[in-house]
Amino acid sequence: MSQSAAGLTVALAQIAPVWLDRGGTLAKVVARVEEAGLRGARLVAFGEALLPGYPFWLEHTEGARFESPLQKRLYAHYGEQAVQIERGDLAPVCAAARAAEVQVVLGIIERPSERGGHSLYCSLVLIDASGEIRNVHRKLVPTYEERLVWSPGDGHGLRTFDLDGLKLGALNCWENWMPLARSALYAQGLDIHVAAWPGSVRNTEDITRFIAREGRCFVLSVGGLMRRQDVPAHLPESALLRAALPEVMANGGACVAAPDGRWLLPPQPDVEQLFIVELDQCEVAQARQSLDLSGHYSRPDVLTLALNTTRQQVLTRYD
Repeated sequence: MSQSAAGLTVALAQIAPVWLDRGGTLAKVVARVEEAGLRGARLVAFGEALLPGYPFWLEHTEGARFESPLQKRLYAHYGEQAVQIERGDLAPVCAAARAAEVQVVLGIIERPSERGGHSLYCSLVLIDASGEIRNVHRKLVPTYEERLVWSPGDGHGLRTFDLDGLKLGALNCWENWMPLARSALYAQGLDIHVAAWPGSVRNTEDITRFIAREGRCFVLSVGGLMRRQDVPAHLPESALLRAALPEVMANGGACVAAPDGRWLLPPQPDVEQLFIVELDQCEVAQARQSLDLSGHYSRPDVLTLALNTTRQQVLTRYD
């Protein structure tokens, strides 16, 4: 690769959602995609579950109380505001990506009709620069209280995709701590890794550099912001939620590490902003000289990994 072709501009959109409001959050996402395109980015990444928001209420409102009328009402609203891709809910983002000629990695709460249309999945969607949805990765294991509202995903979306000659992949939150999930992406030539989080410096400040050094890849950690003031007044139970929730639930922590582990963007807390970072693509090839986990520093005669990419469904039709 020539030095003149080595530059790649990426963007990290650290924003607060219009919490549990699909339409309001979509408008903010579209605006950031447009801004990323105007600023020359080829990729813009958003945090986990940003559209329409992370279920922060669970931890603070007895989310595990069985048959709780409050939890039922909140879950029903969450499902109503969730994304049905097949219904066209992401069409505004696809149109913005196409107009801006930028790829988008976006964390959503997905309500897929092929699984009955009521269970929810924490998904990462990849939209390419032509506006096509290329990948939907459903989080493999919801973490702790997330299991009260999110269903377990599958391996269908554990794939990498081309981004200007490099391979792009992404994982949700604590999936980034799963060695085999990371390895599945490394084995597909991962060069740029998006680690999506709800938003916390405590999550991003250590693992971002670790994955970069392990995978000899660029790592973009991106999360959202969520403060008590971000609870919309029109939300069901808004007064109760404002009383129960802490002042700050998510403080961002967007950051970028190079393949040698050094910071290109140190963790950025407490600010709603589109961060622009320039990547030198040549650094990946240089870093792989000493460690290439799917190449010369692997022993497939001793250790291999099996990946099931089948989209899991409960109904198979036979004619």
